[in-house]
Order: sequence, then structure tokens, then C-alpha cells
Amino acid sequence: MYIACCDALDKSYLCLNNTLQMLDFEIDKLTNSIEHALTNQVFQTQLVRVLSDARLNKKNWVFDWKLELSDPARRVYKLVTVAEPNLVHGLISIGFNEDHVYMHLLENAAFNKGHSKLYRGVAGNLVAFACKSSFEHGFDGIVVFESKTSLIDHYKQTMGAKVLARNRLFIDTLEASMLVKRYFK
Repeated sequence: MYIACCDALDKSYLCLNNTLQMLDFEIDKLTNSIEHALTNQVFQTQLVRVLSDARLNKKNWVFDWKLELSDPARRVYKLVTVAEPNLVHGLISIGFNEDHVYMHLLENAAFNKGHSKLYRGVAGNLVAFACKSSFEHGFDGIVVFESKTSLIDHYKQTMGAKVLARNRLFIDTLEASMLVKRYFK
């Protein structure tokens, strides 16, 4: 069950069991789309809003996406290729705050994790989508998220994320613009 967590920075995000959901995705490569890890073939992608978990096999996901879908303040999107629209490569849950998009969860599909992943660029594509959504809602591309401590430097180096406070990071307008231009032409 989600309950409200509040601090001086932002009173509008929600937490599971009164703890922040720390994101731990890795940006393996910033691509122009997603690419096959063995052949380097690039695939055109699209993000589609998920309204039901009926097609999400729970055993393939670490996070409880049904719980994300049950929260009306959050929107869940799936990353698919145009060629295979039923094969989900990754999922993202975002919310719209007063002046930014908040990235609640992001997860690569099981076959896109670790050293034996099939596709690269999935997480970068999902983050770029959050930035694009922020621009579309008049938030200047600003995206905020909570990071595991061990990944803060990774996000700073790969996406230009900046520390807002403790484990809270944000992607600013310039960096968001670069991500959007890379993935959404």
C-alpha cells in the first residue's frame, strides 16, 4: 500500500511502506533508439501507455507494475519496437508535479538486463521519454528521481543528472533536450 511521504523539497510523491523507491537502472549506452547487442541492428521504437497489467507477465518484472497502474496519479508506459509491438522491452512510471515530471519506476525487461542482455539503449530511451513528457507539459524538460547511492555518479556521467538533495537527482533542461533530440527525431 502506498502512503504519502513528505519532506521540505516535495510533498507530492508517494512511497511504498513509507520508504522511497530508489531507482537502480543502468544506462548501458545512449543510442538513437534501441539496438541489438550482438548485431548492432537499430530498431524503431514507440512508447505506449499501459492501462492494464493483463499482458504483463509478473514473473518477468521485479517491480509490482499492477500497483503502479492502480495509482491514478501515475502513468505507466511500455517501450516496444514498431516491428514487434507486443514485446515489451521496458516500463516506466511517471507522475506530473507542479513544475516537473517525477520518475517513480523504470525497469528493463529481464532479457535486457545484465551482461547477456539482448538490446541496449532501453533505459536511455525511457528516460528520454520522461524528458519529452516534461517538455510537452511545460516543465522545461525537468525530470526528478530518487537514485540508489551507488548509481549517482553513473547518472551524472551518462545523462548529466545533477544532485538536488541526498539521493534525489534531476535532469535539467539542457541535458533533457539532448536526450530528447537523440531518441525522438
